[in-house]
Amino acid sequence: MAVEAELFGKRVRQLRLAAGWTQEQLAEAAGITTTYTSDLERGTKVPSLTIVLRISRAFRVSAAELLSDFTKEAVRRMSLG
Repeated sequence: MAVEAELFGKRVRQLRLAAGWTQEQLAEAAGITTTYTSDLERGTKVPSLTIVLRISRAFRVSAAELLSDFTKEAVRRMSLG
């Protein structure tokens, strides 16, 4: 499991729960499947830029806010291969 996928998934879940949404509601709002939403939250899929933008639009947050956990320090510590 990729560290960046886990970090992104935790952030998506955090925002989804804060919005009071189910995975189904997020999937519908973002135009993705519920299975893919679950995969993202569990960190088993790494999203494309298009998916990042769809999810940020669904939550009505900027892409920067969606990716806020990807700090300079966090990215530096990642082993990106």
